[in-house]
Amino acid sequence: MEPDELEFIGENATIGVIPNFNHDPIYLISGAVGPFRGGQPLHIPLWLAMHLSQQQKCRIVPPAWMDVQLLEDLKEEEKRSRNFTKMPSEHYMVEAKLVLNTAPEDVPQSDEIKTLIKDIWDIRCAKLRTTTDMFLKGEGEMVKLDNVSIVELHTIRPFLPHAMDLLSRIQQARKGPRANTTVRDHSLLMNSLSGSHSRH
Repeated sequence: MEPDELEFIGENATIGVIPNFNHDPIYLISGAVGPFRGGQPLHIPLWLAMHLSQQQKCRIVPPAWMDVQLLEDLKEEEKRSRNFTKMPSEHYMVEAKLVLNTAPEDVPQSDEIKTLIKDIWDIRCAKLRTTTDMFLKGEGEMVKLDNVSIVELHTIRPFLPHAMDLLSRIQQARKGPRANTTVRDHSLLMNSLSGSHSRH
């Protein structure tokens, strides 16, 4: 998937809003949304919430995980663990980007939250690159990608074909014909991991 497609999927997650207008239900392809009653909270697709917020027709109710203490704890756990910590939302980066850029005034301590989410993202992406690098160097037979989001996985895809090609040439030079089998196994495993992850 391309980045735009991944963001599109994330935009369909629901988020709480408090509208300041009244309106009958809106019928979308995904189902009915509403009715809207001024002052009464409801959950709607993220993309619609951003549209209404830009029109100043609602206030965003930030997800419970957009909390400084919770994110600080999550950051420390991510730093300590060799594995990937389960994130509170599969689309946390898309949600954070849209909410914090569109309606930061609706999120208490929005600047601190934005910084913490960026820190967590950087830690996880660095861990993902290290894990993949170890696999390509033959230091690990399996790559554990539990709790890695599709958006995070996408960050390593651009360099994988080049890395696999380089690995192929190095192994062929060192080991001769037997290298082809090793590289093919690595390629099959990586394709399997990517394919199985995309189905979740």
